Amino acid sequence: MNPENSEHASNSSGDGSKNRNGGGVFIAIGAIVGAFVGGYMGQPSAGLLAGLALGVLAALLIWWKGR
Repeated sequence: MNPENSEHASNSSGDGSKNRNGGGVFIAIGAIVGAFVGGYMGQPSAGLLAGLALGVLAALLIWWKGR
């Protein structure tokens, strides 16, 4: 490692990558919570799909905001 280089050693990308927020957690949590709520209401498959859709929507909004 070159001591004159001011970049942090763990930064492996040389393109100056931005700080990115992870929206994938909303997809996973939405699917899990949707399945539980749907199961409570007697429709676990519909709850899973609704939670998944809401999670994807939240992840897309975070991605769009970070652009």
